[in-house]
Amino acid sequence: MIFTHLLVLTLAPVLIAQDLTSDHNTTSLTGTWSSGSKAVLTGSGFANPVKQTFNYPPTTGISFSFTDDFFYEIARYRFNSNGSEPTCITGVMNWVHGTYILQPNGSITMTPTGSDGYQQIQDPCGAISNFIEPYNDTELYQQWRIYTDPQQGFKLHLFQFDGSPLAPQFLVSPTPNMLPTGLIRNTTSNKGKAVLKRELTARSSAAGQHLTVGVMGLVLLSLTSVLVL
Repeated sequence: MIFTHLLVLTLAPVLIAQDLTSDHNTTSLTGTWSSGSKAVLTGSGFANPVKQTFNYPPTTGISFSFTDDFFYEIARYRFNSNGSEPTCITGVMNWVHGTYILQPNGSITMTPTGSDGYQQIQDPCGAISNFIEPYNDTELYQQWRIYTDPQQGFKLHLFQFDGSPLAPQFLVSPTPNMLPTGLIRNTTSNKGKAVLKRELTARSSAAGQHLTVGVMGLVLLSLTSVLVL
């Protein structure tokens, strides 16, 4: 009897560990994933880090790519609402890449490569309405799960550091579509800032046109809702 109890206690952690990892075993994390209409995809079709420019997808969304040797790339295109000022909707284009670690507790940590990451922000209510800035934040995802959707196939769920879920992403390609995984922009922070200042005005008027259309459309929609109310 004592031996039986010891055997159960010994096997319990193993069974629990198997239950935790079973959520990740539907398919490999490796590949390119995208949310919604899958218009946002990592790779050269979305961003040019050397020039710090973007190609604007027709719709918003997110895309994550992972390699089996622990490199990642993220492409994001989104609008952020402002509850106190409905007409002040911020548009954000974001790109970053680096290396990731699958932690023993089931989380993922993502560490950017050098100073390659950047984002474009358009805020119609800000002092500067359209600008590009570095983005090289280390990101923590508490949990990740892969399930099989009966219509769209493999579906990736990522939960941010505070437990809030990202939009589900679907596997677009088992082969990751990514820019080079090494350092792309070999510049110091100060030099990068100088280049940013010199290029800001020209790039804001040209590269921001697509984002302006999206923001203004949402602003008009918000105004219409206010007038109806």
